[in-house]
Amino acid sequence: MSLKDKDPAVYGAIEAEVKRQENSLEMIASENYTSAEVLEATGSRLTDKYAEGYPGRRYYGGCGHVDTVENLAVERAAKLFGAEHVNVQPHSGTQANIASYLALLEPGDTVMGMDLSCGGHLTHGHPLNFSGRFFRIIPYGVRKDNQFIDYDLIRETALKEKPRMIICGASAYPRIIDFERFSEIASEAGAYLLADIAHIAGLVAAGAHPDPVNCCDIVTTTTHKTLRGPRGGMIMCRKNFASQVDRSVFPGNQGGPLMHVIAAKAVCFGEALKGEYKDYIRRVIANSRELAARLSEGGIDLVTGGTDNHLILADLRSLGLTGREAEALLQEAGIIVNKNTIPYDPEKPLVTSGIRIGTPVLTTRGMGPEEMREIAGIILSVLRDRDPQKGSGRSASLAASFPAPR
Repeated sequence: MSLKDKDPAVYGAIEAEVKRQENSLEMIASENYTSAEVLEATGSRLTDKYAEGYPGRRYYGGCGHVDTVENLAVERAAKLFGAEHVNVQPHSGTQANIASYLALLEPGDTVMGMDLSCGGHLTHGHPLNFSGRFFRIIPYGVRKDNQFIDYDLIRETALKEKPRMIICGASAYPRIIDFERFSEIASEAGAYLLADIAHIAGLVAAGAHPDPVNCCDIVTTTTHKTLRGPRGGMIMCRKNFASQVDRSVFPGNQGGPLMHVIAAKAVCFGEALKGEYKDYIRRVIANSRELAARLSEGGIDLVTGGTDNHLILADLRSLGLTGREAEALLQEAGIIVNKNTIPYDPEKPLVTSGIRIGTPVLTTRGMGPEEMREIAGIILSVLRDRDPQKGSGRSASLAASFPAPR
């Protein structure tokens, strides 16, 4: 019997979600579709195997085949990013960051991280997160006049505060991050440097964004988002930090690794090593820039004035809308985005003045600049007139013309 017959409640929810994805335009910057092969590996019998430890050093018997899988994932990731050491066991980007903190720091140490409201991530020092609870956080932001990262102020602050570690990377920053400049600042301040590239990992892998691996002590990432892999995390580091990182992941923070997900990571890295993946990332960025240009022409203010990567951060105050209102209007019109704070946002985090828009999913579905122009027109008409009906038919037609993977 199938899941449909044995558990129709769960089956029904899954099918409803599949149809929602098929019938709408997913534009959340942190989402993507995996390939059928990644999906197959994620749903494999490897989920049944306990494999605490590392290849060749497991605490359970019968791990020969899962050792093969993990070694493949590590080897492919190292080749893809040029990393000296890779740990593919973290269950998520947050787990990767927790392990990295505790590999290099002691509770109470000073850490500099990008403020969440300026585009950072919860794990970069938010007071309700482990990072803000167990470490002394010195946040940095962006310039108020142009919303770009202020490297001069970061240097000044780092030399004053002498952090033990500086974190660079963001979840809502639409521009190139200068990892070399961060490395110079960290070296001058005597700090470790951690780059969190969860959002831009695919761009880095494809050579479309500067690579932090050679100038940072530790690099963390998720394996979904632009990499199009399964939900999971990964840590890359210099060889001299390898044992500290590995011990921090296991037994420091996790028990048995998710071997089915690690197999899917290996598949994902193999796909990203192929030439067509670089073309995919090129199209993601081209679509993002086209969409940004059309939205800007239509009167929507964009944070930093545009984008260099896969995402756009729109400031909706000129339209008299909050991010929460815009998210709801667009969802009713069949376009899925997320409300997002803008730098120095006057609204609360659950309201916000902005929305974050991404192009990875629609690029995976085969859409290009022509479709981005059409989508920009839909977004503008819906938000200007506060009328989802002005866009629902057009977005449904686009979704039907570019079928989602099954």
